[in-house]
Amino acid sequence: MVKMMDQINRDIDQGEPDNVKLIFLGDLIDRGKSSKVLLDSFFRLRNKNIIVLKGNHEAALVDSYRGNDAAFRFWLEFGGIATLLSYDIDAATDEVPDLAKLRDEMHRKFDPELIDWLDALPLSYSEGDYFFVHAGIRPGRELAKQLEEDMLWIREPFLNSTDDHGKVIVHGHTVSDEDVVLGGTRIGLDTGAHENGRLTALGLQDSLQWTVCVETSYRDQTGTLAQKTG
Repeated sequence: MVKMMDQINRDIDQGEPDNVKLIFLGDLIDRGKSSKVLLDSFFRLRNKNIIVLKGNHEAALVDSYRGNDAAFRFWLEFGGIATLLSYDIDAATDEVPDLAKLRDEMHRKFDPELIDWLDALPLSYSEGDYFFVHAGIRPGRELAKQLEEDMLWIREPFLNSTDDHGKVIVHGHTVSDEDVVLGGTRIGLDTGAHENGRLTALGLQDSLQWTVCVETSYRDQTGTLAQKTG
């Protein structure tokens, strides 16, 4: 993330830096030992000109913290252990987890105000011709009437939809091994940073669209700016 922010700042310096807005599409956690660092950093910046959307991983953390055992078990299976370990909570075990014990540890080590902030994160953000959301939207349903479950979890039928959604949907959630495709009815930005080390951001200005990419794996530690289109 540090490399990405450095690359974004360089990109901003090359253009028009006034009124820049940063929008993060959720799932800040569950993908390594830096989960706590990322959460703490975004929490400190919560009153700045930064928009953070809720992802399904943040929703699962909140539900787990607040007593939902079904959500807790599921969360531990799809990344929650990494986040707990970043808070020095040892959840890495082959045995059936003691959810009550783990939750007590969470209550001791997570700032309650942080949990409240995560719970209150918006599910979407709309500006101009774009609608930003974590997972996507339900085709055929008005953007203002989208359901929380879809915005946090949907894959199909959204990913294969060719419908005009009213705005371009900018989303993450579903990893793609391909380059980010610009100019369509949706722009998927999850290029699998936790799997292949490639982190991608999207730049928008008027009709222009471009991507900013960084490689964070051992293979390459560089940043690149893709050609602008529009």
